[in-house]
Amino acid sequence: MRQRLYPLEDLEDIPGTTVFTAARSRQAYHLHKFCMSLMDKDNRNAFKADERAYLDRFRMSDEQKQAVLDRDFNRLIELGGNIYFLVKLSNTDGWSAQRAVGSMTDMTPDEYAAMMRAGGRPPAGLRSIRDKN
Repeated sequence: MRQRLYPLEDLEDIPGTTVFTAARSRQAYHLHKFCMSLMDKDNRNAFKADERAYLDRFRMSDEQKQAVLDRDFNRLIELGGNIYFLVKLSNTDGWSAQRAVGSMTDMTPDEYAAMMRAGGRPPAGLRSIRDKN
């Protein structure tokens, strides 16, 4: 068996980053099944017609369902979601990638774009959660 070079807990020490792990993948299996279902036009229409009823077709947690209804992408990631699946939800709403990612930063799409054009967020002070204490 291959030995890890670092403990998995170290992945939780990256400020502002949620690393997608096998555990998160298992946690969000049904959330991801929901997202993938949105690739079909009939499913998108059914979801838009009655979001809650459509979500109830999937064995997602109540927290995951509420985060979908709220379009709270940060919470969906905390609950195991992977952005490559979650983008299907934002696309269903007709959101640009810039709007979806901007919603995760409390910035407008234009503010987010300007920040990225200016080089993004500075890395100073964002290397370790533990080292801040």
